[in-house]
Amino acid sequence: MIVALNNKCNLNKNEFISYLKELENINTNHEMILCPSFLNIALFNNESNIKLAAQNVSENLNGAHTGEVSAEQLKSFDVEYCIIGHSERRKDQKEANEEIANKMERLIEEGIIPILCVGETKEERENSKEKEIIKQELEIAFSKINYEDTKKVIIAYEPIWSIGTGIIPTNEQINDIFKFIKDNYPENKVLYGGSANENNIETLKECKDIDGYLLGGLSLKPSKLSEFVNKM
Repeated sequence: MIVALNNKCNLNKNEFISYLKELENINTNHEMILCPSFLNIALFNNESNIKLAAQNVSENLNGAHTGEVSAEQLKSFDVEYCIIGHSERRKDQKEANEEIANKMERLIEEGIIPILCVGETKEERENSKEKEIIKQELEIAFSKINYEDTKKVIIAYEPIWSIGTGIIPTNEQINDIFKFIKDNYPENKVLYGGSANENNIETLKECKDIDGYLLGGLSLKPSKLSEFVNKM
C-alpha cells in the first residue's frame, strides 16, 4: 500500500533534516511518499527508500511566472510524484478544475505521477451531491491527457469536512465513494485522506478498496506514524 506524507507548510530547514532521520528509522514494506515544502525538496536524500513528491506545481511551462515552480524544475530534483487539487489550494488559492487539468498535463509531460485530490464539502455531502462533485473534478482533471496516461494517476479521496477535524466518514460512506471512483476508473490506485491516524486505522483498514493513505497532521509525528504503518 501507499503512505503519502503531506508536510504542508511546516518544518524549517533544521527541523526537516532531523525529521528525515526519524522517517528513515520507520521499518515498513509499504511505499512511502514524502511531500515536503518546495524549500525542503533540495534537502531530500535521494538514496532513501522513501519516494519524493511535491505539494504543488505551476500550470505553466518555464518562463516569466514569478513565484511559480514548473514541472520541469521538479523533475530536475528527481521528484516522482506531485499533489494537485488539494482542497486547501482549491479554497485558499481559488484553484479551479480547469487550472488543475493544466497542472495534470504539465506533470504527465515530465513523467511525474500526479496525486489528484478530490472530495466534497460538508454542505455538498448533506445535499447528497458528493458523487456529482467528485465526478466533475475527475472528468475535468483528466480532460487534457489520454486514456493510458489517466491510468497512471493516483486519486486521493479527501472529504473536505473531515480534513483536520478528527472526524472520519463511516466505512459505509468510504466504501460507497471508493466503489463509485473505481467503477469509473478501475485502473487507478485510490487513497483515503482526512483525519486518518494511529487510533482509527484499525477501522479504516476494514475498507477493502483503499490502496493507501494521504496523511497531513500525522505525517509530522514520526512516532505516531510508525504506529500507524505497523497497524496497517
